[in-house]
Amino acid sequence: MASIFSKIIAGDIPSYKIAENDKYYAFLDINPAAKGHVLVVPKQEVDYIFDLDDDILGGLIKFAKPIAKALDTAFSPIRTGIIVEGLEVPHAHVHLIPMYPDRKGFSLGKKVDLSSDEMQQVANDIRKHL
Repeated sequence: MASIFSKIIAGDIPSYKIAENDKYYAFLDINPAAKGHVLVVPKQEVDYIFDLDDDILGGLIKFAKPIAKALDTAFSPIRTGIIVEGLEVPHAHVHLIPMYPDRKGFSLGKKVDLSSDEMQQVANDIRKHL
């Protein structure tokens, strides 16, 4: 059965898409730990990130890097952090999470509330810096 991320990549479930190429897809997390929280996933559906082929795993980080830089430019956080946790969805992925002065640490369990209009604006702000 296809994961929710595979359904998002296929366009069966809407997302706030940030970037895409033939191997990777990036979109806003709908339950963000911080404003600008992005998920970066390989299009290949593999549950455990360390089961990815080396070229796909390395490419995932290379694909994520300009997105992290766009987050830094768009929102001026202290820096953008990365989490590879991978238990909530059986599809390898990384979380890019801007870290702001008022929340130096972050947790995937702590969410910020953003309206759909705010989410769309966040996506637009990130994309214009890619």
